[in-house]
Amino acid sequence: MANNIVELESVKSKILYAAAKLFLSIGYEQSTIMKIAEEANVNRGSVIYFFKNKENIVCELVAYVLEGQFDFVSDFLKDKTNDKIFFYACETTLQLYIAESSNHLREMYNVAYSMPKSSEIIYQTITKKLEDIFKDYLPTWETKDFYEREISSAGVMRNHMTVPCDMYFTMDRKISTFLESTFLLYYVDNKKIKEAIEFVKQFNFVELAKIVTENMLEYLKKKIEKL
Repeated sequence: MANNIVELESVKSKILYAAAKLFLSIGYEQSTIMKIAEEANVNRGSVIYFFKNKENIVCELVAYVLEGQFDFVSDFLKDKTNDKIFFYACETTLQLYIAESSNHLREMYNVAYSMPKSSEIIYQTITKKLEDIFKDYLPTWETKDFYEREISSAGVMRNHMTVPCDMYFTMDRKISTFLESTFLLYYVDNKKIKEAIEFVKQFNFVELAKIVTENMLEYLKKKIEKL
């Protein structure tokens, strides 16, 4: 029985790893169930058995990505600041840079924020983070209030990720407009918003985004190797 469980977990992990690689290399739309099965070296039925469809694969990957982002930023900032507003600014800036790093990643985030199941995972996960970050600013708010406001801020995030940068809408402008818009939803004062925007400017988010993306694939790969 134990061996069967390990074998099933191994197949599931292979499918997740294969899907993540394909989503990053050829995009979500082009990554069919059959291509995922071929990449994972399993039959199509195994993919259907574990996940039923691509949306459920995305749901599982979203959980890894979100936790990976938060853990990475926590470790990165632990000797730099303990300011929760600055943490939020860095975490969301990192997410915008990841989405901007390739059209396939932009597509992946767009899909995750658009589909019912995966977007609900995002709302639930981020709500817990938001309550921890902004509770001092909004002491009378309950979890439901942060959940409702996350629906709004998630829309702001999705729109900023979907529209690529150009000569007018530069990355600096994208970060500034996103942080200004989002922080106002949580009643952060203008002085603090400006400080947060200046704080994130000191880091190389292009490199950090690359590290986080590679870490996600490496984590999934190691999960297979451990089984």
